[in-house]
Amino acid sequence: MASAGAVLLLSSTALATTAAHAQQAADEKLLEEIVVTATRRAERLQDVPISIQAFNTEALKKQGVTDFQDVARLLPSVSYDTSAPGATTIYIRGVSSGGDGNHSASLPSVGVYLDEQPITTILGPVDVNFYDIERVEALAGPQGTLFGASSQSGTIRIITNKPKLDKVEGGYDLELNKIDGGGVGGSVQGYYNQPINDRTAIRLVGWYKRDGGYIDNVETTRVFPSSTQAAIDNGQTNVPIQQNNAEFAEDDYNDVVTYGGRVALKIDLNDNWTVTPSLLAQQQLQHGFFAYSADDGDLNISHFAPERSRDRFYQAALTIEGKIGAFDLTYAGSYFQRDAQTRQDYSDYSFFYDSLAGYVLYDNSGSIIDPSQRIRGRERFRKLSQELRISSPSAERFRFVGGLFYQRQVDYITQEYVVDDLADALEVPGFDDTLWLTQQKRVDRDYAAFSELSYDLLDNLTLTGGVRVFYYNNSLRGFFGFGEGYSGGTGVAACRLPDGSLRPPSVPNSPCTNIDSSQNEVNVTQKINATYKLDPDKLVYFTWSRGFRPGGINRRGGVPYDADFLVNYEVGFKTSWLDRRVRWNGAFYWSNWKDFQFPFLGQNGLTVITNAGNARIRGFETDWQATLAPGLTFAGGMAFTDSVLTENYCGFTRPDGGAETNCPGAELAVSGARLPEVPRFKGNATLRYEFNWGETEPFLQLNYTHQSSSKSDLRRVEAAIVRPQGTYDLVNFSLGFKRDNLTAEFFLDNAFDERAELNRFTQCAEQVCGGRVNIIPTRPRMFGFRFGQKF
Repeated sequence: MASAGAVLLLSSTALATTAAHAQQAADEKLLEEIVVTATRRAERLQDVPISIQAFNTEALKKQGVTDFQDVARLLPSVSYDTSAPGATTIYIRGVSSGGDGNHSASLPSVGVYLDEQPITTILGPVDVNFYDIERVEALAGPQGTLFGASSQSGTIRIITNKPKLDKVEGGYDLELNKIDGGGVGGSVQGYYNQPINDRTAIRLVGWYKRDGGYIDNVETTRVFPSSTQAAIDNGQTNVPIQQNNAEFAEDDYNDVVTYGGRVALKIDLNDNWTVTPSLLAQQQLQHGFFAYSADDGDLNISHFAPERSRDRFYQAALTIEGKIGAFDLTYAGSYFQRDAQTRQDYSDYSFFYDSLAGYVLYDNSGSIIDPSQRIRGRERFRKLSQELRISSPSAERFRFVGGLFYQRQVDYITQEYVVDDLADALEVPGFDDTLWLTQQKRVDRDYAAFSELSYDLLDNLTLTGGVRVFYYNNSLRGFFGFGEGYSGGTGVAACRLPDGSLRPPSVPNSPCTNIDSSQNEVNVTQKINATYKLDPDKLVYFTWSRGFRPGGINRRGGVPYDADFLVNYEVGFKTSWLDRRVRWNGAFYWSNWKDFQFPFLGQNGLTVITNAGNARIRGFETDWQATLAPGLTFAGGMAFTDSVLTENYCGFTRPDGGAETNCPGAELAVSGARLPEVPRFKGNATLRYEFNWGETEPFLQLNYTHQSSSKSDLRRVEAAIVRPQGTYDLVNFSLGFKRDNLTAEFFLDNAFDERAELNRFTQCAEQVCGGRVNIIPTRPRMFGFRFGQKF
């Protein structure tokens, strides 16, 4: 009996020890401490007094993250609209007026960084492939002091895995998937790390992906009523004037192929200085259109021209890190180049203008022709950015970070609006069959000096102050508009000087110059923060901060629009509980958005930007992680956002240049109206169970995302025409196992085939093209298999 008791005692002790180890392992696996560099220093996530979410390599892989949209569902304060891969506009905390993402519109309000370098372009961020990523950091609220102009409402940082000097490692991941009712896709991705010697290592990463299509271009014929009647009156026999898309009709025609690679070299010059050059290159080939129209049926569209795009970009970057005495010095520079070519259908514009007011065009013989348009476009984007930064030792009671920043981004814009068989007299000179031409050079320059200083008043009380002095100079020059044979007052006609001659072209190959203007400003943005640590696992903080976005130039008339500013008040907390088995963070905020920039489609479908007065945004955001039992984890977040106008929007300015807000009965949007593209509530939750089965570690995972409805436009008439993006719920399942260095996983995304609406829009001004509303959906139900191996 004694020996049996001893055996039972030993067994129970072993079981208890095993359970304790399992619990400890589960805790460590979920609540692993993440080190972030959001304050330009390496700090533990829970010690940073900023509303920030961070996902490391393991978390990104568990969630199946491959692109920005996958990350966005995990970020409750982030909303976005999109028209296609590589054409996404991001909003944080409801700072949205809608209509952004146009080459001649406002700069983004959210900054996106790849490592130390900004990759935010005038069109928004490029569609970087998320593979071999060390972590993603999402900073909510103005980050104007450390990250500058396009971080007005927040910053998203993508940190890649760096070369390692101490080991050879590599891996690959394979995926095969099928969209329910759509195409087949998949990917092949891999990485390899190789030390070259004791002080040098190289890391190579490559990927090839194919996303299957799910939008059908269905065969349709439509008649141009005004053109048909004009043709009859003209005695033509080729009536009616109509278009048919039989040659372009195709199922699942919006497929995407993406391939690229990244190479990074790490060189330790000595014990204090490290140089890291890197090169990222990617090409994305798209076909089709990524929206459907309810008039054509679920996931159906009727388009009448070839549609494809090629988005090619690369970034060459150099980071130098070292020490001067006790101080850390960092130089981060990059040259970024993006070349995007597009072919788009633009026949809705022609059809609805023809139906509304008549849109009659001729060929050289005087016969009336099909007036439908298509677009040939090219954007050549160049960005040079450089930052020099110094920081004092982080262990000191007084510490600071400061530096200098310079950025110059240039966008060469060409868009030809083509009508087949157009009469020579109606063309833009030098451009066959081109009714309208945009050929411009946009240059945005940004210079800044910045600093943040922190002082520990007590061991648990810290004050931080930050300031950024900046100067921007943004210019727009070139040509836009019609030829003189079509318009006697715009386009080429607007190039005429008083003596009748044409103003010479300022952009190569354009017919002349009718826009040449610039906007500049010197200003300051600031930040004040107080942080109080209740104990090593809990802190509270208060922040007053100011973010900004530079002004710019409207194409029409060269009319400038001013910078807008966001003033933010925030109270937040970061806490860990139950021996760090549970983390719970959150923040309450109130923001005032001053003279915010509002882009919209004006006459001839031309984007116009005005300063629209003021708005107020208030909300609460929270995120959590918890170990509920050994192997069972629960994580998620939610955000409540109330963003509204605080003044009427009248659509025009006062003589002093300020936005007019007193227009009784004629308001385009009234005080109290919700801002567009912003859900009142967004939340997500992930439940994951991992357990041991011999040498195998199986898992089950459920992810759920809910988002409430959002307006599609600030203006009430246009919002009523386009209608809101609806509430949606998305559910993803996955199950699989890990065994040694192998992983395998079956997944089911959008399990209930929800038709979530990411964007609703019309091809031209809503009151003209409102008869056909385009809807960008999330990808339909998709199932697939992933397999990976590390070595």
